[in-house]
Amino acid sequence: MRHSGTVILWALVSALVILVITLPINLQTQLVASIAVVTFMAVIKVLRAEGTWRLIALAFGTAVVLRYVYWRTTSTLPPVNQLENFIPGFLVYLAEMYSVMMLALSLFVVAMPMPPRKSRTAVDGRLPSVDVFVPSYNEDTALLANTLAAAKAMDYPADKLTVWLLDDGGTEQKRNAASVVEAQTAGARHRELQALCHDLGVNYLTRARNEHAKAGNMNNGMQHSTGELIAVFDADHAPARDFLRETVGYFADDPKLFLVQTPHFFLNPDPLERNLRTFETMPSENEMFYGIIQRGLDKWNAAFFCGSAAVLRRAALNEAGGFSGLSITEDCETALALHSRGWNSVYVDKPLIAGLQPATFASFIGQRSRWAQGMMQILRFRFPLFKRGLSPSQRLCYMSSMLFWLFPFPRTIFLFAPLFYLFFDLEIFTASGGEFLGYTLAYMLVNLMMQNYLYGSFRWPWISELYEYVQSVHLLPAVISVMLNPTKPTFKVTAKDESIRVSRLSEISRPFFVIFAVLFVAFLMSIYRFYSEPYKADVTFVVGGWNLLNLLIAGCALGVVSERSERAASRRVTIKRRCSFVFGGRDYPATLENVSAHGARMQVFGLETEAPVGATAELRFVPYGAEHEEALPVDIRNHENLGNVVAIGCRFMPEIARHHALVADLIFANSNQWSDFQVSRRSNPGLVRGTLWFLGIALYQTSRGLLYLLRSMGGRKEEAAS
Repeated sequence: MRHSGTVILWALVSALVILVITLPINLQTQLVASIAVVTFMAVIKVLRAEGTWRLIALAFGTAVVLRYVYWRTTSTLPPVNQLENFIPGFLVYLAEMYSVMMLALSLFVVAMPMPPRKSRTAVDGRLPSVDVFVPSYNEDTALLANTLAAAKAMDYPADKLTVWLLDDGGTEQKRNAASVVEAQTAGARHRELQALCHDLGVNYLTRARNEHAKAGNMNNGMQHSTGELIAVFDADHAPARDFLRETVGYFADDPKLFLVQTPHFFLNPDPLERNLRTFETMPSENEMFYGIIQRGLDKWNAAFFCGSAAVLRRAALNEAGGFSGLSITEDCETALALHSRGWNSVYVDKPLIAGLQPATFASFIGQRSRWAQGMMQILRFRFPLFKRGLSPSQRLCYMSSMLFWLFPFPRTIFLFAPLFYLFFDLEIFTASGGEFLGYTLAYMLVNLMMQNYLYGSFRWPWISELYEYVQSVHLLPAVISVMLNPTKPTFKVTAKDESIRVSRLSEISRPFFVIFAVLFVAFLMSIYRFYSEPYKADVTFVVGGWNLLNLLIAGCALGVVSERSERAASRRVTIKRRCSFVFGGRDYPATLENVSAHGARMQVFGLETEAPVGATAELRFVPYGAEHEEALPVDIRNHENLGNVVAIGCRFMPEIARHHALVADLIFANSNQWSDFQVSRRSNPGLVRGTLWFLGIALYQTSRGLLYLLRSMGGRKEEAAS
């Protein structure tokens, strides 16, 4: 009886929803209803109502979206016998339906995400043995030294912790390569990293051949290690001291747990953040995924392995045959395989590692191309919707994560759709200006408000559209290529430890200026048509406004591909830590203000002798978990007299392995500093203020990008003349 009552209830709800969606009403009533829903959602947002009220607001928004879908499907498509209108019109319709589908999947995943888990700190007793894998290919030795030192210094019993450098840059295959330069480089790297690992007290491991990329490298590591758990860190991802203490305890709670994943926190901005100068003030792009989406996935037991900053159970990996290597995104593929075998995952929403992300726009696009192609490979070979062993919710979660990477198709269609009308007078959307206001504009507003409900302080208005646009230009051919030949893509390591010493245009920036020029001509065309064809003014106004929005986003992208000069690959991390500054044979009390991977700034008290630039000194402090001070050699880069204290900027000069451990202790030991930094830039400006902010930054970045273009053209003319 109870089951039949539930079925009847769901049938009544479904019938009511269908009635609301298909109810025939006039345009005036539709306008009033849309305004009422938007106002209701805005009031709930202003009152910051959560829980049930949040779901009610999302339900009202969903009703507006579904009414739009019904109207769009039944009333706006061009006649099939007018192919010149129907084909582009149907492509736009498919792009909109994709967006609606992704909104629906987002609502399922993150409408009510799991709250951040309470700390589950592991305590001494029966702690599992842990192997730490640091897979490497061509990374700089100093970068590896910091990561390995930080991993070795984690707060965990020494007899239960083994750190492995898995070097794929010094394999026998590379050391015996036909190219003498490649062979000599690989041999020198092999010897240098062996010595580094010996000094740091970690294990060095390479293999005969570079097979199956990162997955094959880690599977080789599994054959030579025995730990119950395996922690994985990318070469540029250094863990905090409490990483294992905050993660391994979950494995004792659930014998079927295969994964504890933590967020990726980055010390440096990505190209968009650096070139727009938003790194310190706006939430980073990855925070939407790690701050909201992974918590939503975790609610459905679908949080997946992200390749680093994670701990996995060896027994689970052994059951699945190790790390999966069919695709070039071995992390998500491995999680999919283990979830389908009945294993569970946990997501801990606390940054416990700090790493580097691509600094140049070209490297950024290269990384995203690999992610997109890998997800398309998994979609093709492992199609999650029909994957045996997954729960229905896990199927939807994995489909959401993979279908997302199809965004270059709708983004490109939305970009060029207005041009069909403005340049060729094609009617791809049969509706009046009033109908556009009542249905399309209401849908767009509600969509923006729902996105703001879901992601709030983790993603500001229009930033997702900007990120998608700057990626789509180059990801579209990458996604098409993997669809045509899914086995073609190969794993390519993303360059991270980069610096840009001279301001310049990105080497892959040309398409963005071409697109901007086309959209600008279309903008002029919309003005012309508005005055020359007053009987079509309402349609021209709508299409011209659509094109203007595209133009603003394309203009902002010109600033993204205009690379600002920046010497340091990593930003400084603010800290407050007592130390001693040893100079000229004397100890001076000091406080560290900030540190980076290469140096530090401190306030020194009582320094009477001027410290010349280039002079050598020592920085002495007590490492975490130690009892006595240790010395780290530095050289002085700058100094500033601030009255009672002298501000000294210095560069680390590590000479032995222990010095790298001290650098790692200063930068990476305390995970709380990363959480504090993230919280400091999380705010929700709201739709109105956020839109005005984006408008201002778009106009400024457009002018900056055009200025870079003029400088670049001037430089080429000078080269030609010489």
